[in-house]
Amino acid sequence: MLRRMILLGVATLLLAACGTGSPAADRSAATSSDMGAMQGRWWTWAAAEPEASNPVADPTGEFCALNQPADVWFLAGTFGTRAQRACTVPQGRTIVVPVLNLFGAKDDCDGFMATAEGTAELDGTALTLERFTGVPIEVTAVAGNALGQEAGTFEALGCGIWARISAPAAGAHQLRIRGTSGNFAVSVDYDLTVA
Repeated sequence: MLRRMILLGVATLLLAACGTGSPAADRSAATSSDMGAMQGRWWTWAAAEPEASNPVADPTGEFCALNQPADVWFLAGTFGTRAQRACTVPQGRTIVVPVLNLFGAKDDCDGFMATAEGTAELDGTALTLERFTGVPIEVTAVAGNALGQEAGTFEALGCGIWARISAPAAGAHQLRIRGTSGNFAVSVDYDLTVA
């Protein structure tokens, strides 16, 4: 289960200012069809590399540019550890990142989200976050992926706390992500260069 809990994701879609103590906005599958597609794309990205070169397991950010799609830029949390990463992001890209996330069956998501909390800050300003308690997703994994999944495409429910950051201005930025669910914790600091 820990392999499927990717935090750091700072945000893949908007959430309701967790940094200010406000509860994150809760979205159902019925109101979040694009989030199902985005979560599925993010998990497919996370399942595209073995652990040695996986952006989720990466402690430094060395692999942040691997397999990025052309329309957004994905960032990752961790498998339950701390990380300090540096990453260069192309100018004009929206950044999508989970603060923490999971895929599985309904019971997996219900248990995970019951205690899920998180915050994300860009340059010291709290980001708006969204909570998704169980959105249908489709994931494609490569052989030997770091998530421990068999190669191929499968369906599941995606849940978590996500953020979407509209294309940041060129220059240096700091992104801080913190998330917990039960005993699972994610802490990632990104030094981003938008160029």
